Amino acid sequence: MKFARFLVLSVVALAPFAAFFPRALASHIPEDLLEQQIVAKEREELDALKAGDHKAFANLIADEAIFLDPRGHGTKAEVVEHTSDFRLIDYTMENIKFVRVGANSGVVAYKLTQKGNAHGHEFTSVAYASALWTKRGGKWVCLFSQETPAR
Repeated sequence: MKFARFLVLSVVALAPFAAFFPRALASHIPEDLLEQQIVAKEREELDALKAGDHKAFANLIADEAIFLDPRGHGTKAEVVEHTSDFRLIDYTMENIKFVRVGANSGVVAYKLTQKGNAHGHEFTSVAYASALWTKRGGKWVCLFSQETPAR
Protein backbone atom coordinates (compact mmCIF):
# COMPACT_ATOMS: atom_id res chain seq x y z
CA MET A 1 0.00 0.00 0.00
CA LYS A 2 2.84 2.39 0.82
CA PHE A 3 4.48 1.69 -2.54
CA ALA A 4 1.21 2.34 -4.42
CA ARG A 5 0.76 5.69 -2.65
CA PHE A 6 4.42 6.56 -3.33
CA LEU A 7 3.94 5.71 -7.01
CA VAL A 8 0.79 7.86 -7.31
CA LEU A 9 2.43 10.78 -5.50
CA SER A 10 5.54 10.48 -7.67
CA VAL A 11 3.51 10.60 -10.89
CA VAL A 12 1.50 13.58 -9.63
CA ALA A 13 4.66 15.39 -8.54
CA LEU A 14 6.44 14.76 -11.84
CA ALA A 15 3.49 15.55 -14.12
CA PRO A 16 4.42 19.26 -14.55
CA PHE A 17 7.79 18.13 -15.93
CA ALA A 18 6.30 15.80 -18.56
CA ALA A 19 7.27 18.20 -21.36
CA PHE A 20 10.92 17.56 -20.53
CA PHE A 21 10.61 13.80 -20.94
CA PRO A 22 7.61 13.17 -23.20
CA ARG A 23 8.67 9.66 -24.22
CA ALA A 24 8.60 8.52 -20.63
CA LEU A 25 5.01 9.66 -20.03
CA ALA A 26 3.72 9.68 -23.60
CA SER A 27 0.42 7.97 -24.06
CA HIS A 28 0.29 5.37 -26.76
CA ILE A 29 -1.96 6.01 -29.72
CA PRO A 30 -4.53 3.19 -29.80
CA GLU A 31 -3.51 0.60 -32.41
CA ASP A 32 -6.52 1.08 -34.70
CA LEU A 33 -6.07 4.87 -34.70
CA LEU A 34 -2.33 4.52 -35.31
CA GLU A 35 -3.02 2.24 -38.27
CA GLN A 36 -5.55 4.71 -39.71
CA GLN A 37 -3.11 7.62 -39.37
CA ILE A 38 -0.24 5.73 -41.00
CA VAL A 39 -2.35 4.41 -43.88
CA ALA A 40 -3.65 7.97 -44.40
CA LYS A 41 -0.05 9.27 -44.55
CA GLU A 42 0.89 6.58 -47.07
CA ARG A 43 -2.10 7.64 -49.21
CA GLU A 44 -1.10 11.30 -48.77
CA GLU A 45 2.35 10.49 -50.14
CA LEU A 46 0.85 8.70 -53.16
CA ASP A 47 -1.71 11.49 -53.65
CA ALA A 48 1.13 14.05 -53.73
CA LEU A 49 2.70 12.08 -56.60
CA LYS A 50 -0.70 11.92 -58.30
CA ALA A 51 -1.12 15.70 -57.98
CA GLY A 52 2.45 16.34 -59.14
CA ASP A 53 3.17 18.07 -55.83
CA HIS A 54 6.76 16.96 -55.33
CA LYS A 55 7.34 19.44 -52.52
CA ALA A 56 4.51 17.86 -50.49
CA PHE A 57 5.94 14.42 -51.33
CA ALA A 58 9.41 15.45 -50.12
CA ASN A 59 8.00 16.98 -46.92
CA LEU A 60 6.59 13.59 -45.91
CA ILE A 61 10.01 11.92 -46.04
CA ALA A 62 12.56 11.96 -43.21
CA ASP A 63 15.95 13.38 -44.20
CA GLU A 64 17.68 10.09 -43.34
CA ALA A 65 15.07 7.91 -45.09
CA ILE A 66 16.07 4.95 -47.19
CA PHE A 67 14.03 3.65 -50.13
CA LEU A 68 14.48 0.22 -51.67
CA ASP A 69 13.35 -1.08 -55.05
CA PRO A 70 14.67 -3.58 -57.64
CA ARG A 71 17.38 -1.08 -58.69
CA GLY A 72 18.76 -0.93 -55.15
CA HIS A 73 18.54 1.56 -52.32
CA GLY A 74 18.25 5.32 -52.48
CA THR A 75 18.37 8.33 -50.22
CA LYS A 76 15.65 10.94 -49.85
CA ALA A 77 17.50 13.27 -52.22
CA GLU A 78 17.83 10.53 -54.85
CA VAL A 79 14.18 9.53 -54.61
CA VAL A 80 12.93 13.12 -54.75
CA GLU A 81 15.14 13.77 -57.80
CA HIS A 82 14.00 10.53 -59.47
CA THR A 83 10.32 11.39 -58.98
CA SER A 84 10.66 14.94 -60.35
CA ASP A 85 9.54 13.62 -63.77
CA PHE A 86 7.09 11.08 -62.36
CA ARG A 87 3.33 11.36 -61.98
CA LEU A 88 0.79 8.85 -60.84
CA ILE A 89 -2.43 8.83 -62.81
CA ASP A 90 -4.20 6.33 -60.57
CA TYR A 91 -3.41 3.82 -57.83
CA THR A 92 -5.05 1.33 -55.51
CA MET A 93 -3.88 -0.09 -52.20
CA GLU A 94 -5.14 -3.61 -51.45
CA ASN A 95 -4.71 -6.18 -48.69
CA ILE A 96 -3.29 -3.62 -46.26
CA LYS A 97 -1.44 -5.05 -43.25
CA PHE A 98 -0.15 -3.09 -40.27
CA VAL A 99 2.35 -3.72 -37.49
CA ARG A 100 2.95 -1.33 -34.59
CA VAL A 101 6.65 -0.68 -34.07
CA GLY A 102 6.48 1.83 -31.22
CA ALA A 103 4.22 4.28 -29.42
CA ASN A 104 4.05 6.54 -32.50
CA SER A 105 5.34 4.41 -35.34
CA GLY A 106 4.38 1.45 -37.47
CA VAL A 107 4.87 -0.44 -40.70
CA VAL A 108 2.23 -0.69 -43.39
CA ALA A 109 2.45 -3.34 -46.14
CA TYR A 110 0.09 -3.68 -49.10
CA LYS A 111 -0.38 -4.55 -52.74
CA LEU A 112 0.02 -1.43 -54.89
CA THR A 113 -1.45 -1.23 -58.38
CA GLN A 114 -0.44 1.94 -60.13
CA LYS A 115 -0.73 3.65 -63.47
CA GLY A 116 1.41 6.65 -64.24
CA ASN A 117 3.84 8.50 -66.41
CA ALA A 118 7.58 8.42 -65.82
CA HIS A 119 10.05 10.30 -67.99
CA GLY A 120 7.51 10.65 -70.80
CA HIS A 121 6.40 7.00 -70.82
CA GLU A 122 3.12 5.65 -69.48
CA PHE A 123 3.33 2.59 -67.29
CA THR A 124 1.17 0.21 -65.29
CA SER A 125 2.62 -1.89 -62.51
CA VAL A 126 1.69 -4.08 -59.59
CA ALA A 127 4.04 -4.22 -56.62
CA TYR A 128 4.13 -5.21 -52.99
CA ALA A 129 5.02 -2.14 -50.95
CA SER A 130 5.89 -1.44 -47.35
CA ALA A 131 6.71 1.72 -45.44
CA LEU A 132 7.83 2.61 -41.94
CA TRP A 133 6.25 5.79 -40.56
CA THR A 134 6.93 7.62 -37.31
CA LYS A 135 5.62 10.76 -35.68
CA ARG A 136 8.32 13.26 -34.66
CA GLY A 137 7.53 16.56 -33.04
CA GLY A 138 3.91 16.32 -34.15
CA LYS A 139 4.82 15.57 -37.78
CA TRP A 140 4.54 12.20 -39.55
CA VAL A 141 7.54 11.17 -41.67
CA CYS A 142 8.40 8.10 -43.70
CA LEU A 143 11.72 6.54 -42.65
CA PHE A 144 11.80 3.55 -44.98
CA SER A 145 9.90 2.48 -48.08
CA GLN A 146 10.22 -0.57 -50.27
CA GLU A 147 8.58 -1.83 -53.47
CA THR A 148 8.91 -5.31 -54.94
CA PRO A 149 7.33 -6.00 -58.34
CA ALA A 150 4.56 -8.61 -58.15
CA ARG A 151 4.96 -11.73 -60.26
